[in-house]
Amino acid sequence: MNFPIRINRYLAEKQYCSRRAADILIADGKVKVNGRRAVIGQKVTEADKVEVDLPTVKKISAARVYLAYHKPLGVDTHAIKLQNYPGLFPVGRLDKNSQGLILLTNDGRITDRLLNPKYDHEKSYIVTVDKKLRPGFLEHLRTGITIDDYTTRPAQVSSASDHQFKIILTEGRHHQIRRMCDAFGYTVRALKRERIMSIALGRLRPGQSRKLGGQELKSFLKALASNNENPL
Repeated sequence: MNFPIRINRYLAEKQYCSRRAADILIADGKVKVNGRRAVIGQKVTEADKVEVDLPTVKKISAARVYLAYHKPLGVDTHAIKLQNYPGLFPVGRLDKNSQGLILLTNDGRITDRLLNPKYDHEKSYIVTVDKKLRPGFLEHLRTGITIDDYTTRPAQVSSASDHQFKIILTEGRHHQIRRMCDAFGYTVRALKRERIMSIALGRLRPGQSRKLGGQELKSFLKALASNNENPL
């Protein structure tokens, strides 16, 4: 953790709650810094004493929600709001011209664990391009492509049709798949994310969501915690 740091981020990284939930706690006077009521946007240092109303935090923790959502085309990830689930935020993003699986939650603990490429978590996509796949293109995707100042990680790639392929990544740089295709003269016509780790899009239609629970959720959280010293 690099100091000074915004107090909502501090609370999230200390695994009290999500940043948005932290802002609510701060606005409600449930957080103090050095004995004084904290304010939204305040920064803290390593020497500051931060106090949190733990009973309130426990109520928030008990109500953690995890949804699988099918983001439609043309929708900005951070504009997603579900009427029956206020306060949820997307973990990661899909660009406006892509569709598919997004996870929504109020659990800020999982953000870094899911998005940080050091954990090697898989995300699976189906990609449609503007012209027939040439021999060798998929092999380049498998071994890694140099784009600007970085080389993409090796990926699992398989052909689905003359104009379509499936790719499984363990990283998620900005517009990565589109840029990988563009480097070989292809334009992406459609991009759909089908899976994040063990969570599959399944039969969800655009705009639909489903609540994660039971063994599916337990397995997902266990996998997120497996490479981290702090349990979920």
